[in-house]
Amino acid sequence: MENKETAPVSQPAAPTAASAARPMGAPPMHRESAGPRRPGGRRFAPRRKVCRLCAEHIDLVDYKQAQIIKTFCTDTGKILSRRITGACAKHQRQIMRAVKINRNLSLMSYNG
Repeated sequence: MENKETAPVSQPAAPTAASAARPMGAPPMHRESAGPRRPGGRRFAPRRKVCRLCAEHIDLVDYKQAQIIKTFCTDTGKILSRRITGACAKHQRQIMRAVKINRNLSLMSYNG
């Protein structure tokens, strides 16, 4: 009979927190691996838009003020929204009315 030496069978290591299985795309488990945090912990807040017409103390937007009206329209003749221009509701209504009058009088085109 031959004497065979048997090597001890190694047991698999227990999974650690760093090597634990996570689903694909899951956020990291620890904060230090997520990157630096902004001071104060606040997120980016865009600067609030101010109505240009209110700032210049323009009370009434008339259809004859073509330069002002054209700044609130695209090249194709569409009226820009309040979200983009920052105009207040009162002035946006006046701009809308003036653009429609200008289109009817053929001072502005309907489609650029």
